[in-house]
Amino acid sequence: MDQVLYEYEHSVRLELLEKLTGRAQADIDASVWGGPHENLAEAGSPDTAEGYLAQFANLLGYPIDFDTWADIRRQMMRPREDVLEIVRDLRDQAELALLTNNGLLLKQALPVCAPEAVEIFGERAHVSADFQARKPDSAVFLRMCERYGHAPQTTLFVDDREDNVEGAQNAGLTAHLYERPSGLLRFLKDAGFRFP
Repeated sequence: MDQVLYEYEHSVRLELLEKLTGRAQADIDASVWGGPHENLAEAGSPDTAEGYLAQFANLLGYPIDFDTWADIRRQMMRPREDVLEIVRDLRDQAELALLTNNGLLLKQALPVCAPEAVEIFGERAHVSADFQARKPDSAVFLRMCERYGHAPQTTLFVDDREDNVEGAQNAGLTAHLYERPSGLLRFLKDAGFRFP
């Protein structure tokens, strides 16, 4: 999702959290994202959206509600309309799913911060916490393939991070390192998909 379907600016989130809390951006970044908490959440711990929000507030050192958290996440994202249109063109040709390394709070917030993704993927918009593993762990790819009844060898995967692409390949998927829309389009055409 982030850096493929959407621009993602962590600096914007830090600036907004600084305005909200009065804490320095560097302190917020170190407290919330400097430890193991985010990676653990992406792998499913905490195992509820409410648990994630409580942990986030504790690390932030400031009470924050769902609406505020989701709005900040929305403001740090901008849809890449050209890439979203490519994905829309695939809907009648393939079974699509989204997999983003995130905790369960983001899954709840997707309609607020990524309505375009919800429109395209619907119930198939997944965070890694849904599968109790995070990219690039092979387990997350295998569990997702199993969920939808597809062999890894018949599944395509796209990501902007080389380690995630390698993780997918290690699980048997055919993977593409996203750099620009033209490269994604070439990859998909080479796989047999048609575009207007």
